[in-house]
Amino acid sequence: MAETTAASDRDADPAVPVAVSAVGAAGSGVLGAPGPGTSAPTLLEVLRRLDSGPRGLTEAEAEARLARFGGNTVPARGVASWPRLFVRSLRDPFTAVLLCLGLVSAAVLAWGTASVILSLVVVSCGLRATGEHRADRSTAALRQLVATTVTVLRRADEDAVPASREIPVDELVVGDVIRLGPGDLVPADVRLLRTSGLTVHQSALTGESAPVAKHTDDAPAGSGSGPFDQPQWCFQGSSIASGSATAVVTATGAETRFGAAHGRTTGRPEPSAFDRSVHGVSWILIRFMLLTPPLVLMANAALRGRGLETLPFAVAVAVGLTPEMLPVLVTTCLSRGASLLARTHGVIVRRLPALYDIGAADVLCLDKTGTLTQDQPVVDRSLGPDGRDDPDVLHWAAVNAWWTLQLADLPEPDALDEAVLDAVDEDDLLAYEGIAAIPFDPARRLATAAVRTPGRLGTHTLVAKGDPEAVLARCALPDEERARLRDLAARQAGEGLRILAVATAERPARTRGYTQADERGLTFRGLVTLRDALAPTAAEALKVLTGQGVTVKVLTGDHPGTAARACRDLGVPAPEDAVVTADAIDTLTDAELTALVARTAVFARCTPDHKARITQALRSAGHTVGFLGDGVNDLPALRAADVGIAPQGAADVAREGADVVLAEKDLTAITHAIDAGRHAGGNIATYLRVTLSSNLGNVIAMLSAGLLLPFLPMLPAQVLTQNLCFDAAQLSFAHDRPHPPALRRPTVLRPGDLLRFITGFGVLNAVADLATFAVLAFTLHGLGTGGDEAVFHSGWFTENLLTQALVMVLLRAGRQGAQSRRPGPVGWAAIALSVIGLVLPPSPLGPLVGLAALPTAYYLLLGVVLALYAAALLVARARTP
Repeated sequence: MAETTAASDRDADPAVPVAVSAVGAAGSGVLGAPGPGTSAPTLLEVLRRLDSGPRGLTEAEAEARLARFGGNTVPARGVASWPRLFVRSLRDPFTAVLLCLGLVSAAVLAWGTASVILSLVVVSCGLRATGEHRADRSTAALRQLVATTVTVLRRADEDAVPASREIPVDELVVGDVIRLGPGDLVPADVRLLRTSGLTVHQSALTGESAPVAKHTDDAPAGSGSGPFDQPQWCFQGSSIASGSATAVVTATGAETRFGAAHGRTTGRPEPSAFDRSVHGVSWILIRFMLLTPPLVLMANAALRGRGLETLPFAVAVAVGLTPEMLPVLVTTCLSRGASLLARTHGVIVRRLPALYDIGAADVLCLDKTGTLTQDQPVVDRSLGPDGRDDPDVLHWAAVNAWWTLQLADLPEPDALDEAVLDAVDEDDLLAYEGIAAIPFDPARRLATAAVRTPGRLGTHTLVAKGDPEAVLARCALPDEERARLRDLAARQAGEGLRILAVATAERPARTRGYTQADERGLTFRGLVTLRDALAPTAAEALKVLTGQGVTVKVLTGDHPGTAARACRDLGVPAPEDAVVTADAIDTLTDAELTALVARTAVFARCTPDHKARITQALRSAGHTVGFLGDGVNDLPALRAADVGIAPQGAADVAREGADVVLAEKDLTAITHAIDAGRHAGGNIATYLRVTLSSNLGNVIAMLSAGLLLPFLPMLPAQVLTQNLCFDAAQLSFAHDRPHPPALRRPTVLRPGDLLRFITGFGVLNAVADLATFAVLAFTLHGLGTGGDEAVFHSGWFTENLLTQALVMVLLRAGRQGAQSRRPGPVGWAAIALSVIGLVLPPSPLGPLVGLAALPTAYYLLLGVVLALYAAALLVARARTP
C-alpha cells in the first residue's frame, strides 16, 4: 500500500511552547483520541498544538521539554515500609479491641493479663507486616519496563537534516517523531503520520485478541466508537504486529491512557469479603465484651455487696470471652498458606487477607484471551466451495503463507499464517518455486504469491489468500454463486471461527513483476477456518473450579461468536444467543444488570467500565468475586472485585493493582490458590466456632456461679492460666488440615451464622459447666471454707480444660467425623490440654495459682457429665447445617 504522508511541517519556532502543557493532558482527553460522539482533531491540528512536525524536534527543544515536563515514566508505586505496615495492622478492629483490653488490664493492675494481651497484639501485627512486606518486595522484583529504547527522529538544529537514533524510552517527550516496526512496543500515546501495512496488538488495553489495522486517515468518531477504535491513534501498552509506522508523540508518562489508568488505582477500595467478615465478627465480640464487665460489677454489687474489688475479675471474664489468639492465628494461617503458594506454585499473595478472599470466592471473572485460549489460532477445517472438507484448500493457503513470508521479506508470519503453516508438511511447500509476492496490507485485506508449480513449465500460479469479501470480489463468479459463498463464510464466522478465503489463477510465465492489477479473474478454491487454540490446562481447571463451587464468568473484548465458540469448546455453557454484548449492558439499570449477571456466563465487546460494572453487580448480588486480568483495560474490574488476580506477565500497572500475582496466566494456579484460601479460611472459622462457643459457655456459667456462690467462682490468676493453656492449644488450628469436603465450597465467615452457632453451643457448654457446679456441690460439703474454695476452683478449672479439649476435637471434625486414626495437630493439642487439666491441680505447681487436689468421687461424676456433654455435642452437630 502506498504510504500516507502528513500534510505539512510546523510553522512556529518557540523552544518550549505553551501548547505542550495542554498536550500533556492527552491521557485525560485534551489531545488524546476522541471519545464517543466527539470530533477528532485533524493531523494538521495535532501537529500545530504539539508545535512539532514530521521532521521531529531539535535536540535543544527535546532537552527543554524533558527538563520541564519530566521523563516518560509511569510513577512507580512505592513499597510500604515495615513500620508503616505494622501500624496499619493496628487498624484491624479486633486488634484495636485487644489493645484496649490490654490497657484496661494494666489500669486495674492485672499485669499478667495485660502482658499476655499486649504481647499477642505485637506478635500478630509483626507477623502480618512481615508477610505483606515480603510480598511487596517480591512483586517489586517482577516489575518490567514497558519498553527500553525507541527510535526517534531528531535534528541537531533547525536547518539540519533529521536523523534517527536510539534513545532510552524515558527520554521521550511530547512532540517527538518516532519510528515503529514489527515487534516494537508503543512507548507512549502517538498520532500516526505514515504507515505501511500496520496492524497493532491492543489486547493489553482492550482485551481483543486479534491485531487491529491502523492507518493515518482521519476517521470521524461515531457515536459508538471509543478511542481505541480510532485507526489513526496508538497507545502505550500496545505492540506492533506487522508493518511499520512513523508517529508523533502526543502524551507521555502519567498523562498517557496507560498512566491515567495507573492513577485510577489509587484510593481506598471497597471492603473485601475478609474485611466484611472480620468487621462483622469483631462487632459481635465488641458488644459482648462491652456488656460483660458492667454486668459482672452490677450483679456483684446488687446481690453480694461487692464493689470495685471485683473489677479485676470482671476484666478477666471479658478477657475470657475474647479469642485473644484470633489476630495471631489469622495471620499465621494466611502467612503459612501464602508462603506455601509462593514456594510450590509461584503464586504471590500481596495482601494477606486476599488469600481468605480467594477462598471465599464463588464467582471468578476472567478474560478469554490468554486464559481460556492461548491467543494463538489453529486450523479448524478447510472447506471447498461446496462446504465439504477439502485438504487442497489448506495446501494452497500454506503455499501462499510460505512464499509471501519468504519473498516479501517479512520478519515473521502473522498469527493466522503461522497456524496455516503449522498444519501442513513443510516439505510439500519446498516443491514450489516462488516467483513474486504482494504482501498483505489492511486496505486490500489479502496477500498474493506467484509460484511455479512442479511439472507446469511456462505457467505461473497466483495464490491469493485473505478476507472472504476481498477474495470473492476478485474471483470470476456469477452473482448468485458469490452470494452463496458469502453466506457460507458468514455461517462459519457466526460459529466463532476466523475465516480465510483462498483463490488461484493460472498465468503465462513472465519476467516482469506482479502487481495488484493481476489479482483479477481468480478461481475460488474454498475457505480455511481457524479457531483459538485452547489453553492446555483450561478444560481441566474449569472442571476443578466447578467442583470447588466456583462459577466462571467470561468478560472479553472479543466478538460474541468467538467468545461463545471458545467457551463451548471448553464445556462452559454459552450458546451464542445467550452471550450479552456491551451495548445491551448500557441500557440496563443497576438492578436489571444484577439480575442479568446471575444467568449470563459470557459478556462480549466489554470495555473497562463494563467489566467493572459487571463485577460490582455480582458483588451487589451477594457474591464474593475474583477477577483475573492482565491489561490496563482490566484495572477498574481488578479494583472492583473482592480479590484482583494478575499474572506475572501482566502490564505493570495491572500487576501492581492486583492482590494476587500468578507465575503464569494459568487457571490451575488459581485452583491451588482457592484451595489454600479455603484451607486457611476453614481453620479460622473452626477456631472461632470452637473458641467462642466454649468461651461464651464459660462466661455464662461463671456469671451464674458468681451470683450463687459466696466467693468468686475462679480467681483472676486461674482464669489467666486457663486462658493461656487454651490459647496455646488453639495455635494447633493454624496447622490443621480440614477434611476434603470442606474445600468443595467457598469458606465465607458470616457473622449471623457464627452468632447462632456460638449461642447454641455456648448454652450447651454452660449447661455442662453448671452440671459440674452441681457435682461439686454434691461432692463437697460445707462450702464456704478456704479449703473448699480451693477445691471448687480446682474442680471447675479441670472441667473447663477437659470440656474445651472435647469441643476442639468434636466440633473440629465437622459432620463428616474424624477419618484418621492418628490424632492430628488439634488432637495432640487437645490431649495436652486434658493432661494439664488433670495434672496441674494436685501437682506442686497447683498451690501457686490457688489450686488443690480433688476427691476421687469428683472424677467419677465428672466422667458422667463429660460423656453426656459429648453425646449432646454429637446430636447438636448432626443437626447443624
